Amino acid sequence: MGADNNLAQGWDAVWPAPAKLNLCLLITGRREDGFHRLQTAFQIIDLLDYVKFSKLPDGQFTLSGGMESIPPDEDLCMQAARLLYQHCRPGSGAAITLQKNIPVGAGMGGGSSDAATTLLALNHLWRAGLSREELAGIGLELGADVPLFVHGQSAWGEELGERLSPEKWPRRWFLVLNPGVSIATEAIFSAPELTRNSTPITIRSFLKDGAGNDCESVVRSRYPKVDEALTWLSRFGRSRLTGTGSCVFLAFERWQDAEEVRVEVPEKWSRWLVRGLDTSPVNEVLESQGPDRGKSERGA
Repeated sequence: MGADNNLAQGWDAVWPAPAKLNLCLLITGRREDGFHRLQTAFQIIDLLDYVKFSKLPDGQFTLSGGMESIPPDEDLCMQAARLLYQHCRPGSGAAITLQKNIPVGAGMGGGSSDAATTLLALNHLWRAGLSREELAGIGLELGADVPLFVHGQSAWGEELGERLSPEKWPRRWFLVLNPGVSIATEAIFSAPELTRNSTPITIRSFLKDGAGNDCESVVRSRYPKVDEALTWLSRFGRSRLTGTGSCVFLAFERWQDAEEVRVEVPEKWSRWLVRGLDTSPVNEVLESQGPDRGKSERGA
């Protein structure tokens, strides 16, 4: 299953789900509900999962191709499909087939992106007629990164990360390394040594001076493999951790410069050379389908 396999022409088609990088991640405080207040620069990239949807009888849902370590009912794709079903009662179910390319626990938003693509695709296939804002509200029940992928634009994120201001960041190529560990977001955000009082910044100051990742020191101290990858990559520039996960990256203005470093990456690490995108490829798919007609498949 991949991009050339009947990409999003209806049921039994394949839909893309892009990864993201956090170009910075600041924790500026804690809310009364215990969650953290964040500032982050989300960069959508062209590393993609793929999700296929086939029609099933009303209320029936299946999932194949997901992670073996995650029961189907706990997978975010399945949860997204059932949440949307509850909102619109479309008269059919869905068989979901997932092809994972984005590593899990890597800070690249793969599960959140899969869930967002599920919401967007089924909203279209079921002719549910929900707006992006409504779908983002449903997605927020599944995770703070889901609204980013529902709206499908690189953005500046605040509060939980769901308060989004679309941005076109400078054009960059990114070399991404995966040290081969999976990191749970909850473990990092609950770490007692985590800094939670960074001074808020503006988008302008970020573009001028940059900013770091407040989770990096915690991840480096707890996961030596991540520390090793960051140290190796820092030989070539200002390496970064993305989100609270394990993947690290370095930005380049030219593909040729990134490729020169890529070929030197030790074989023990997975690596990707990816482009930064202003908009998600899911947006292009939806635009090619034209406007939805009708609110539901009932009576169609």
